[in-house]
Order: sequence, then structure tokens, then C-alpha cells
Amino acid sequence: MKKIILSASLALILLANLRADAQIKLNDIFKKVTEKQRTTSSTGTPSQLEIGQGIKEALQIGVSAGADRLSARDGFLGNLAVKILMPPEAQKVEKTLRSIGLNSLCDNVILSLNRAAEDAAKEAKPIFIAAIKQMTLADASNILLGNNDAATSYFKRVTTAQLLEKFSPVVKNSLNKVNAGKYYSDLTTQYNRLPLVKPVSTDLTGYVTQKAIDGLFIEVAKEELKIRGNLNSRSTTLLQKVFGYANRKKG
Repeated sequence: MKKIILSASLALILLANLRADAQIKLNDIFKKVTEKQRTTSSTGTPSQLEIGQGIKEALQIGVSAGADRLSARDGFLGNLAVKILMPPEAQKVEKTLRSIGLNSLCDNVILSLNRAAEDAAKEAKPIFIAAIKQMTLADASNILLGNNDAATSYFKRVTTAQLLEKFSPVVKNSLNKVNAGKYYSDLTTQYNRLPLVKPVSTDLTGYVTQKAIDGLFIEVAKEELKIRGNLNSRSTTLLQKVFGYANRKKG
């Protein structure tokens, strides 16, 4: 009787081991199939629709990140690539006034110019998103297989007029809010009182509006390069497939 029970127990143990081995093998097969499907889906040739979707997804991520950075406090002021300095015609003024100890007056003007640009940048995201939504499949394909600044060039072409229209009143209001006009008037008044100098004036609103837009496109270009060149920025299977295809096409 003991031999029968022992034999039965051994048989059950053997059967359990066989089932466990079979399950492990099935899991291995399933894992390999899944990995193959994932690799195929991320390395195959994308359809025109996938290219359109991938480009729109990538650009929406990129422009949102760029606009958010610039619209934050010190987004312009703390970023040397886009920081707004004195208008060119006033830089001689700044140098002269700093040489006679009027640093705070100059600093106040520069601070107010950058705060105005940061306020204006908040208006950029919906304009860029609208431009992405109206993008055609041909636009998307040209961007994907074009130069490294193809997306930035597209945005410049289709959004600049809207950005100027939206930014200008925001900049004007912001400059008034932070007394930029007064600071700049004080600065130019002090300078114009100096003997033998040529009087200086400038359109601050127009100047800051254009510099804010220039800064915005600098950030967009930075995001575009990141998506094209940094594999870690391709956060979805679709992005991996679309930009992997672009890399293969470009050699």
C-alpha cells in the first residue's frame, strides 16, 4: 500500500513539473511573439496616416514644452538664448548710463521687457496647436523627411502673422503694467540730457513683440532637434516607427 501511495505521489509531482515546464515554455513563446510584434510595429514602414499622426503628436509635445518654458517666470530673463536685451539703438545709452552708476535703471528696463515677453508667450500654445490640427498629410510628410528645421519653418510660415496679432496687445499691456514705458522714458531722458548725444527713442511694443516671437521659434527649433535626434524623446511606439522610418530614409 505504501508503495502505491509513493508511486502516486511521484506521478503527481512529475505531472506538476511537466505542467510547470509547459507553462514556462508557453510564456517564453508568448514573450518572443510579443517582442517581435512590438519590434515590427516600431520599425516597419508607416502609412501616410501614421506619419500625419506621428508628426502631429511629436509637434504638439514639443511646442507645448517650449511655450510652457518661455511663459514661466524667468522663461526669457533666465534663458541666455532668448533673453531680451536693450534695443540696438539703446545699447549705447545703456553702456553710457551704466558707466555713470545708473545700473538699476537699466536693469529695470531689461526686466520689464522680459516680463512682457513671458506674458505674451502664454498666447502661443493655442496658436501652434491650431496650426498642427490644420496640417495636411503632405505637410507632415514634408516635415518628417525634410531638413532638421522643417517643422520650425512650417510654424514660422503659418503662425507668424497670428502671433504678431496676439502678442502685440499683450506685450503693450504688460509693458504698461510693469511701468516699462516709464523706465525706458527715464532712461532715454537721462541719456538725452547728456551733452553732444543723439536723442534716442524706440517702439518698445514692436521691439519686444518681435523678440518674443523670435525666442519662441528658437525654443521650437530646440524641441524639433530633440525629437529628431534623441531616441528617448520618442516616447510612443508610433513616434518610434515614424522617426525610425525617417532616419532610415535619410540614411
